[in-house]
Amino acid sequence: MKKLLFYIMVLMLTIISSCSKDNSSSSVKDDVVNTASSGTWKITYFFDTDKEETGNFTGYNFTFGSDGVLTARNGINTYSGSWSITSSSSNDDSLDDLDFMIFFTTPSDFEELSEDWEILSRSDSKIELRHISGGNGGTDLLTFEKN
Repeated sequence: MKKLLFYIMVLMLTIISSCSKDNSSSSVKDDVVNTASSGTWKITYFFDTDKEETGNFTGYNFTFGSDGVLTARNGINTYSGSWSITSSSSNDDSLDDLDFMIFFTTPSDFEELSEDWEILSRSDSKIELRHISGGNGGTDLLTFEKN
């Protein structure tokens, strides 16, 4: 009888811990979405494989809409794209399990932002991202800071 009770307890703890991991992962994703969609952001660093290209985004403010629309404005031009936070297959409760997806079709400078970015760090005022190219293995780095 004690063995049966022990196995039931182990089973219950396993179920409870797996549920809490799912909730944590969802909570981390919600935290990233809430952070990005509050306020406007500027790109303070963009390194594209072999050179810094931060200057291509000077003067632009980025708004991550709760509807998945990403808007970039500089007072003259407005460009619309899309964004989302997706879970990778690891199903854990960390930023490593999430991808920050960005997609623009125009202009060409903004098309370079269209990637599935790994989230390196996130705070209320800064989001640091990295993309490693599958083709040439080049590394892109992107940093947004809140205005």
